[in-house]
Amino acid sequence: MLKSLRNIESPVVLGILGGGQLAKMLCQAAYRLGINVAVIESGANSPAGDMTKADFPGGWNDDAELHRFLDACDIVTLENEFIDPSVLEIVESKRKLFPCSQTMRLVQDKFHQKDTFRKAGLSVPDFDAIEDLNKLIRFSREFSFPFVLKARTHGYDGYGNATIFNEDEIETSWNFFQKNQTKREMLAERFIKFQKELAVLVARNESGEIMVYPCVETIQYRHICHAVIAPAEISNEISKMAQDIAVAAVESINGVGIFGVELFLTEDNKILINEIAPRPHNSGHYTIEACYTSQFENCIRAVCNLPLGSSKMIKPGAAMVNLLGTRDGSGVPTNLTEFFRHREVWLHLYNKKQSRNGRKMGHVTALGDSPNEAFNRARAAAESVIW
Repeated sequence: MLKSLRNIESPVVLGILGGGQLAKMLCQAAYRLGINVAVIESGANSPAGDMTKADFPGGWNDDAELHRFLDACDIVTLENEFIDPSVLEIVESKRKLFPCSQTMRLVQDKFHQKDTFRKAGLSVPDFDAIEDLNKLIRFSREFSFPFVLKARTHGYDGYGNATIFNEDEIETSWNFFQKNQTKREMLAERFIKFQKELAVLVARNESGEIMVYPCVETIQYRHICHAVIAPAEISNEISKMAQDIAVAAVESINGVGIFGVELFLTEDNKILINEIAPRPHNSGHYTIEACYTSQFENCIRAVCNLPLGSSKMIKPGAAMVNLLGTRDGSGVPTNLTEFFRHREVWLHLYNKKQSRNGRKMGHVTALGDSPNEAFNRARAAAESVIW
């Protein structure tokens, strides 16, 4: 039971490793629950750091700063999967950490992640570790074109991915990831021809209680999520199959917290796991307004081992459209006047200080009597935001 429920004069403090928009929305959910927050990030004025007096801008690679942060926390979670396992083990030596370092070791490296799922009997695209150019050429001959070359770690929003369409692109793509004498560990993966890209959020607490959110469709462009439609317009049978696979994926890594499971619905109605994110996920931002309990609140409930809240949607349809940077410069929109003429939508700006092309700067959510109605409403409002 949370300390804040026993002693209101001494509220629990949730520590968050990372200070971006996901941490910011975790802060907002925590404050609603009467929970205080400490944030550690490399650099001052992060979106989440701006929201708390317990901001530790020295970052987790500064040993003294990390220990000051831990002294301020009761329990710790994270907003990104790129933290070195040795740092996570230091955190675990002083505080409970969810997801734990063992879970993170299974998912941080995409080769180990896919291998874990495959060993658990879950379907993933054909893949292999790639140690050199010759092995990449052999992969292309076995699985043909196109196929995807991925960095095994530190890849997100298309960073670290390259789709290879022909023989001429093999060496160029390989050299791109090995430039500056910094050799990156890579994997190659068969390109999947899909009907839709899907996602399912799964919350799981330390007691093993699970809450599953609706299966949604994600609309991607150049590996960046542009929109989410909830629920996905697929059959109940396929939706249930996707949810069951997502739960099995989380259980296979003994995950505690909130997890975004990205899936492919193939042309022959099979479901393959693409990736899992061990944190709040872009595909779940719609849940803030659309569900009884948002992904952020259920993340907090899960890591604190509290009963989980309902993942049911309040309306039949919801949609989220990302606001992506279109220029380098200030992170503040130039004009929001036209946006505010759209009266049945929600605006979330992340308070990022700098914009760049394709960077997630905020999002817009809308509800409707159908997913399509909600999507059209959210898209029209998002298009009115001027950067």
